[in-house]
Amino acid sequence: MYLCFEVIQKRKSMSDKIYPIGIQNFETLRKDGYFYIDKTAWIYRLVKTGRYYFLSRPRRFGKSLLISTFEAYFQGKRELFEGLAMEQLEKDWTVRPVLHLDLNIGKYDTPEGLDRILDDNLASWEQEYGTRPTETTFALRFKGIIQRAVERSGHRVAILVDEYDKPMLQAIGNETLRDEFRKTLQPFYGVVKTMDAYIKLGFFTGVTKFGKLSVFSALNNLDDISMWNEFVEVCGISEAELHANLEPEIHEFARAQGMSDEALCDKLKECYDGYHFTHNSPGIYNPFSLLNAFKRKEFGNYWFETGTPTYLVELLKKHDYDLHRMAQVETDADTLNSVDSESTNPIPVIYQSGYLTIKEYDSRFGIYQLGFPNREVEEGFMRFLLPYYAKVTKVETPFEILKFVREVESGDYDSFFRRLQSFFADTPYEIIRDRELHYQNVLFIVFKLMGFYVKVEYHTGEGRIDLVLQTDKFVYLMEFKFNGTAEEALRQINEKHYAQPFQSDARKLFKIGVNFSDRTRNIEKWIVEE
Repeated sequence: MYLCFEVIQKRKSMSDKIYPIGIQNFETLRKDGYFYIDKTAWIYRLVKTGRYYFLSRPRRFGKSLLISTFEAYFQGKRELFEGLAMEQLEKDWTVRPVLHLDLNIGKYDTPEGLDRILDDNLASWEQEYGTRPTETTFALRFKGIIQRAVERSGHRVAILVDEYDKPMLQAIGNETLRDEFRKTLQPFYGVVKTMDAYIKLGFFTGVTKFGKLSVFSALNNLDDISMWNEFVEVCGISEAELHANLEPEIHEFARAQGMSDEALCDKLKECYDGYHFTHNSPGIYNPFSLLNAFKRKEFGNYWFETGTPTYLVELLKKHDYDLHRMAQVETDADTLNSVDSESTNPIPVIYQSGYLTIKEYDSRFGIYQLGFPNREVEEGFMRFLLPYYAKVTKVETPFEILKFVREVESGDYDSFFRRLQSFFADTPYEIIRDRELHYQNVLFIVFKLMGFYVKVEYHTGEGRIDLVLQTDKFVYLMEFKFNGTAEEALRQINEKHYAQPFQSDARKLFKIGVNFSDRTRNIEKWIVEE
């Protein structure tokens, strides 16, 4: 009896929040009692201060829910906003026609894939607002729908487009297909400008920015708020929002993990915070990962469990990108705001997809420094990349990294290098145009992943030792050569006194020279001096 009472009391003390994992419909979220962080004040401000907007945010960042909230607002569903900021701010609650186009649901591997989605949406709107025989193109049909919707309702329409760039992203690397999508979308989106008098608000979301995609070439009156400080918190969760809405749950999560509240918050920040969408802005948490962590009371790479687009890897490999540069990218606003598949710089897409974020800003020169936002992204992205660069599968990757770490922690450098050799074995010659860069990229990924468990400092070509790897018992100094000799690499370690900073260190020191051979297409030899 006492035990049952104790269990009931414990349940009462637990959080009763229902986390909206995968819930993208505002009406469902509110009616079914899901947890919601109030973003409606930003929606009110956007509606009252502008007409046409574009917002770029990474996937799973709440863009679809934001669009759905706009939709409920314009439909006049006042009851859904009870207790929220909008209830106090809005007095009129005008019911307007809403044309909501969601391009996230299609598969765009042929021109017909886009055509089917547009046709289905237009047909649905035509059932409500009618059609004319002369409206034979997507653009003409869209124009006619907007006009009739306003004439019948007496109010201007709201046009909401979610994931406008999905077709273009899926066609990266296929310029013929991208051109077809451009030809379809340009006149379609151009209708929004043509029908300005009939439109109350146009709001477009996507992952990438529209600068060089040219699908908005006829729609040049969009306010791109993606880097506006004023709206940086419109999607995602800020530090202030976290503590204002989840303080009891923080304590509960910390208790489940056997941590203090402070330690838990530090780890949440390390894993899921760190997105900066403009300079001098607060860090933003990835809402999908954060809420999953609270729901399960476990830390995990939740964002990556939903998949990572392969087009990112294709861009990196297509342009022979040096991955070492990714950790210290410097660029300007024009670059960040553009996407050009013909460019040799894949960074804009990587940044806009959420795998890099703004770390610092030099106002004098207008230069942004980019980096990984948090551990989840850095570790998850490196794990995702490795199978595309080395002979290892996605499933094997975490186990192989574990073995690498165990080998260096035990001082078994021969097993370590034999395992590394297997990563380069049987790599098809034709897919590697720059073999030296390929070796550098594989090493960078491997040591980045090891760096989450042991101390790794990886450098290239700056007059410093290529690699310093430290464990509790050992220090490894490694120098890599390409088409040289292992002896030459070891001699460089000694002649340049790379070991000098560790002379008074009690740990055992290994000096290792390694040579990659273009002839064998692998690590040819390593020499160790203890």
